[in-house]
Amino acid sequence: MQIAAQPFPYEFELATTALVIIDMQRDFLEPGGFGESLGNDVGLLRKIIPACREVLQSWRERGGLVVHTRESHRADLSDCPPAKRERGSPRLRIGDVGPMGRILVAGEPGNAIIPELAPAPGEIEIDKPGKGAFHATPLQDLLQARGITHLVFMGVTTEVCVQTSMREANDRGYDCLLLEDCTESYFPRFKASTVEMIHAQGGIVGWVASSADFLRAR
Repeated sequence: MQIAAQPFPYEFELATTALVIIDMQRDFLEPGGFGESLGNDVGLLRKIIPACREVLQSWRERGGLVVHTRESHRADLSDCPPAKRERGSPRLRIGDVGPMGRILVAGEPGNAIIPELAPAPGEIEIDKPGKGAFHATPLQDLLQARGITHLVFMGVTTEVCVQTSMREANDRGYDCLLLEDCTESYFPRFKASTVEMIHAQGGIVGWVASSADFLRAR
């Protein structure tokens, strides 16, 4: 299959491609979560939910592999470096109790994927202690075992966990595509800059396309 993309058409096969949905968690997208505690407008991120849901539904109907990630930590925070937890001056820190349970702790209500994009049985779920989806996770082994060579990315936030995961994947030899209207930042200008960086210099990190073009690919 081939779709229109920047900097040039993106080619992929269903059997060797995975849809990777980065950190669409309640803590980042719903009021009362970690994102809002940092002073962010979560409404900006929620705008991409319909497009993400449409892509996910279509991908499932085609029988494609789906990967969901969550930024999360163990209950004892042994996998959360002090430098990460203590940085800045948020109202709530990682591990603190918020309206949806302990912030960014595995198994807590706020750490769950939003209901609109909840994982289905058989889909891969990755709990990651860092920004990237490959760091300290089994993702590489899981993808290699399934013969995956191409990754299509959605999720939040564009300049942090999405970009980090794409760069990790690029270094591991995957051909990566970002769906521009299926990713967002609390800071729109950061998203714009990141998108430009990804497809610059002949696709130095990967490709960028719209969900509409991706959905038309058959």
